[in-house]
Amino acid sequence: MSAVTPSVLFVCVHNAGRSQMAAAFLTHLGGDRVQVRSAGSAPADTVNPAVVEALREVGIDISAETPKVLTTEAVRASDVVITMGCGDACPVFPGKRYLDWKLDDPAGQGVAAVRPIRDEIERRVRGLLTELGVKARV
Repeated sequence: MSAVTPSVLFVCVHNAGRSQMAAAFLTHLGGDRVQVRSAGSAPADTVNPAVVEALREVGIDISAETPKVLTTEAVRASDVVITMGCGDACPVFPGKRYLDWKLDDPAGQGVAAVRPIRDEIERRVRGLLTELGVKARV
């Protein structure tokens, strides 16, 4: 029996906060057992520094990440597409699983405000891994 690696795309408007945190947690917890992408419908120039710091606090370094533009190819290549407030800008293709995670936007927030968003994203990513049948790394 061949193992199928699930593929997940996280999408938010600027790809500078929520989707970056979600992708970082999924990569960190899922390792090579899951393919991870993130993108934005209107990407920012840089990842939110408060998001970088909040993840650093839990041992995840995303300082080298850059916001990426959402492409139809990225959506087509993903099994699960998780939107985080990008609305109608996200292309929809039949046969994909779409989830919408309603989360506070960390834009313009300090690290203290980002921490609860980070922790909620980690909780949801752990749940997603369970749904996908992928054991999270400790």
